[in-house]
Amino acid sequence: MYHWDFYTIFQSFDLFITGVWVTFLYTAGSIFVGIIVGLAACFARLSRFWWLRLIARSYQELFRCTPLLVQILWAYYALPMILGITISNTVAGLLTLSLYVGSFYAEIFRGGIMAIDKGQREAAAAIGMSSVQSMRYIIMPQAVKNMLPSFINQSVIQLKNTSLLYAISIAELTYMTSVVTSETYRPLEAYSMAAVLYFAMLFPLTQIADHYERRMRQSD
Repeated sequence: MYHWDFYTIFQSFDLFITGVWVTFLYTAGSIFVGIIVGLAACFARLSRFWWLRLIARSYQELFRCTPLLVQILWAYYALPMILGITISNTVAGLLTLSLYVGSFYAEIFRGGIMAIDKGQREAAAAIGMSSVQSMRYIIMPQAVKNMLPSFINQSVIQLKNTSLLYAISIAELTYMTSVVTSETYRPLEAYSMAAVLYFAMLFPLTQIADHYERRMRQSD
């Protein structure tokens, strides 16, 4: 019979807290940058210029169709050799996470905008509104409502994706759990604690996403 010993794990609880904090920072930072990248790619996909659409589509397919772990390792090990510069694991991790989630956000934003009836754009043009004005005052307020559940779900996935930063020695929760394991020789307890902490961070977000989905169904 295995003897569980969480007391030893709790003695290293400060390492878990460090991991949670770093996980939160990378999640928030990559989501913020990802929104900017996603909006740029979204409007490029909606542009009348074919070359902008091609660039945005190529970017999306590149990041959506390759594993995130491969992207992280490539950005940290291969990209510096190609560019001839030094890239820290912090920059490589944040950049890759941001571009990855941005490719998904772009499709979420584009889908939300495309779901709005074209007649509303035509009506806005008929009363003299420019395309920018109609997008700002007519289309986007309605599109945000459609985007929100998918946006929250993708953000939840993004928090879990930070665990892959373990591969380039960034001190997020999974990496710090491995540190605790090496110090205590209690992997079952350490990873059980990590699971509890991930659940504590993710469960409220999933409930928020479910809440908005229910509200949307009721409004329909």
